[in-house]
Amino acid sequence: MKARMWKLSLYLFIVGFILNMLGIVSHVVVSSFAKRWFGGLLPPAYTTDWFAYAWKNFDLGQVLGITLLIVVVVVVLALAIGFPAAYILARRNFRFKSVILLLYFLPLVIPQMTYGIPLATTLYRYGVGGSVVGVILAVLVPMVPLTVFVLMPFFEQISVNLEWSGSVLGASRAQIFRRILFPLMIPGILTAGVLVLVNTISNFELAFLLGGGGSQTLVVALFYNMFAGGVRPVYSIDAMAVIYMVMVMTLLLIALRFVRPTQMVFKLDK
Repeated sequence: MKARMWKLSLYLFIVGFILNMLGIVSHVVVSSFAKRWFGGLLPPAYTTDWFAYAWKNFDLGQVLGITLLIVVVVVVLALAIGFPAAYILARRNFRFKSVILLLYFLPLVIPQMTYGIPLATTLYRYGVGGSVVGVILAVLVPMVPLTVFVLMPFFEQISVNLEWSGSVLGASRAQIFRRILFPLMIPGILTAGVLVLVNTISNFELAFLLGGGGSQTLVVALFYNMFAGGVRPVYSIDAMAVIYMVMVMTLLLIALRFVRPTQMVFKLDK
């Protein structure tokens, strides 16, 4: 009887949570298309003018361009740094390896504001804060460890005997990488790249602390326009939120196409 009550409570919680989320999302979506909505269950008229208003008045073209630039650079740099680091951590055993893995893991589990504020202070002191470069450097702090921990299981699944065989046959280290490791690591690279992309475009804390007037990402621009002074139609803010939501959901669907959670397992005791 008690087990049934727990199951019923769990099901009710899940259903209530889903309905609550659907209600919030549907309200924002309907509001973004409403010509006016002062009362009633649904708006009396609909329009797409608020999307054009948000695009023009909130400089969404520039904001999306900056967001895309930051995302592409962060993905490329995170893969370039994380790939060799993941290879060494997956293939080599050395002293204090578990400590290094723990240090890599910390930016992923502790709140970003904890290290984001001193990081922002340092970058502003050296004149990097408030720029696109500052946002990229800050976002790389959690994205590089994420890349490392995603790639490590993929490296561990590739037998080291393949590398030894290539070496015995006279292949150089560059040839082993190009002809053996890289082709086998393409699924892992795609997985890490998509996850870094999704997390970068949705990162708020670090982008908020380091972003300036010309380096705001879409999520930071949404926050500023929501709480900035002056009169802004709430429907235009909702339209901007819908644009951001559609982008993130599209990237999440792409991520689910490549990501297999069972592969994202790493060991701290190796």
